[in-house]
Amino acid sequence: RPESPRSAAYAYLGPVFRFRDGETNEFTQSGVEDFGRQDREAADAEILDLALEALREMSAGAVATLIGDVGVFSALLDAMRLSGSTARRLRRAYAAGKTGVRALASLGSPATARSHAGLLAALQGQDPTAARLFVEDILQIAGISTISGRSAHQIAARFLEQASNEPSGLSEEQTRILQRFLGIAGHPDEAADALRALAADAKLELGHAIETVEIRNGFMEARGIDLTSLRFSAGFGRNLDYYTGFVFEIRKAELPEAKPLVGGGRYDGLLRRLGAAEEVPAVGCSIWLDRVTAQGQEAARRSSVADEP
Repeated sequence: RPESPRSAAYAYLGPVFRFRDGETNEFTQSGVEDFGRQDREAADAEILDLALEALREMSAGAVATLIGDVGVFSALLDAMRLSGSTARRLRRAYAAGKTGVRALASLGSPATARSHAGLLAALQGQDPTAARLFVEDILQIAGISTISGRSAHQIAARFLEQASNEPSGLSEEQTRILQRFLGIAGHPDEAADALRALAADAKLELGHAIETVEIRNGFMEARGIDLTSLRFSAGFGRNLDYYTGFVFEIRKAELPEAKPLVGGGRYDGLLRRLGAAEEVPAVGCSIWLDRVTAQGQEAARRSSVADEP
């Protein structure tokens, strides 16, 4: 398999301590991490295959697998040539799982800009440093030192980011494109076709990002993964901001409302964020072993109740 000189693959098993709503805060987690592989699509397919194989070995039963690709969403925003502030807000909303019509509508609303129109006009064209100090002075005069743990300096910087001279929000056409994109879901191959149709209709250059999806689909099929058992969703982002490409979650089929048994994906930028000198290809997944056990017991309980006369 194509590797860089610094490639490495790891498997782990051990205790984790983390606050989890409705679950124990100490639990056992297993997972795999693969760093440095240049054949990204093949590595993505292998990680998903390993996750599915692990669940079969644990007799987890029937599962439902949801997949997506954060990279396609990023490519869409780049191709639409959105303002920097709007693109950042959309990326944050996507990473937080806020991909519905309501979230998009709030991004397209100019209400915030209108409410601060006077102050924005006074700052128009000013030196950024002077403008920031001016906003900090106003906050101090008003007796505001912190809001939700943010300092006056941070508040001023955030306000000026929102008040930049770039056009903010989404046009009606941009909103329609995003809504159509986020509505694409289904069989992975059919979803790729729908993405190509959207790109053609909207005259957007998404070829490389869509090819990545199609190549990955081929590698998954070559590994024996039944594509009809997978559901691709363009609006699926895993509610974490460090993923850069392929993402997936596997749930117990009988308990679709339950939390995932396995979650993972591609995070090529993570090591650089942690201090590495350059971006390193990386993909992996985590298996919540306590959920595999607990949900198996819950599914058995429901089945026995359903069988009672």
